[in-house]
Amino acid sequence: MPESISLFLSRWRYNPWVYGGMGIGMAFLAGVLIAKMGIMGGLAVIAIPIGIAVLLAVLLEPKIGVYLYANLSFLIGAVRFLDTDVQVGLGLDGLLMLTFVGTLLNARRMAWHRLKNPAFFCVLIWLFYTILEYFNPNSPYPPAWFYHARSFSLSWVFLSFIVLVNPITRDDVWLLVKTWIGWSVLAAFWGFKQQYGHVIGLRDLEQSEMNWLMAGAARTHILWGQLRSFSFYSDAGQFGSEMAGVSLVCIILFMAEKRWFYRLVYLALALFIFWGYAVSGTRSALFVLLGGFGAFLVLQRKLAPILYSAMVGIPILAILLYTHIGDSVYQIYRIRTALRPTQDESFLVRLENQERLKHYLADLPFGTGIGSSSGAGVRFSPWHWAAQIPPDSWYVQLWIETGVVGLGVYLFMLAGIILTGIWRLWHLKDPNTITLMLVLLCEFIGICVVSYSNPILGQFPTSTMLYINTMLFASANRWDKG
Repeated sequence: MPESISLFLSRWRYNPWVYGGMGIGMAFLAGVLIAKMGIMGGLAVIAIPIGIAVLLAVLLEPKIGVYLYANLSFLIGAVRFLDTDVQVGLGLDGLLMLTFVGTLLNARRMAWHRLKNPAFFCVLIWLFYTILEYFNPNSPYPPAWFYHARSFSLSWVFLSFIVLVNPITRDDVWLLVKTWIGWSVLAAFWGFKQQYGHVIGLRDLEQSEMNWLMAGAARTHILWGQLRSFSFYSDAGQFGSEMAGVSLVCIILFMAEKRWFYRLVYLALALFIFWGYAVSGTRSALFVLLGGFGAFLVLQRKLAPILYSAMVGIPILAILLYTHIGDSVYQIYRIRTALRPTQDESFLVRLENQERLKHYLADLPFGTGIGSSSGAGVRFSPWHWAAQIPPDSWYVQLWIETGVVGLGVYLFMLAGIILTGIWRLWHLKDPNTITLMLVLLCEFIGICVVSYSNPILGQFPTSTMLYINTMLFASANRWDKG
């Protein structure tokens, strides 16, 4: 049945009767909507054909759905600053399901053998565990499972399935990376506007952003009179970590590029986006760069890059650790304090919270159930202790909700994915594919490191890019031209 439907859809591409009938139908519908709804009807007339075009495009070529999903993920954080009831999250879920259906309808073109991938099996094991967590007897409100399971495992499994089997080309992957950099440049611009807008005659913050801060976010985003820029991400923590991650991407591309013009472009992008990280005031995001770049040096298995990087990196770290140069610039001072965690009050508070959690979770090896802490916990079970202690870490949140057993399964999954990526990488022969996979793998490792201090691994758009990227580098051999 799916193959017959796919064949039927494919014939639409060249059938003039189909397009003629659709045109007449849309003209009639446009007249009715404008007559009854006025301006809103006119907007609907524009939106409906776009929606139909997207629907057909995704059903006919599912990888288009993956690209659209990645782009729309960047709008999740921005929507909360708009006076609208548009549910981008539900729209993303619908698009993901539509892409999944399109993949099934085009079954004959799919490479089903690629599902026999160790990284995919690791994700499936984690999915199975999270499904079992729905029946956790210690959960204060079991239906809250649905609110966190999406970011925990469901989206990862669907994206992994779609990315592995679809005929994605290496050019498609490069387009995704360039789009990712493009969104990051735009995010850095918006972060600079929030920080320096008054200098060029613009409002630093829009009224909706001010409302968000005054609703409680100011407690963590305005420190000692200094704003921590958050751009259009969920918060400054995610903004800073994303900027650090994409800075790492540009640094690796700069080091791998042979053409000087493009090297200068990547260097300029790295510096520009890095300052986006700086204005976020997210100190721990520095470890995205340290962890990811360290992985980059090791994975190349070459001594020269390690020596060159040490010649540049060691003096910079020494200046940050042992001097006060640049302390008058708030952003540099914040970066410097990341290297002195024992002198940071917020870090010490996190350690105290983890000691409290250790006491509560001593007899709960499977945790308190998915959805019992963080956002869903505060919403559905605010009386429960799990909702009253801020996790301040992705791994701590997993520890609370899935227990030490669940955290162990999750870390096993991450290790399996990374080892699969390393195995694929070390067997590649094509230099361009090696560079591309190094970018994706090292950025993933960097985000895994920083997720100890920031719960960003499960937040849009970081989660979307990582879920897609993991299956790209775990199946890197499909692009190797040897």
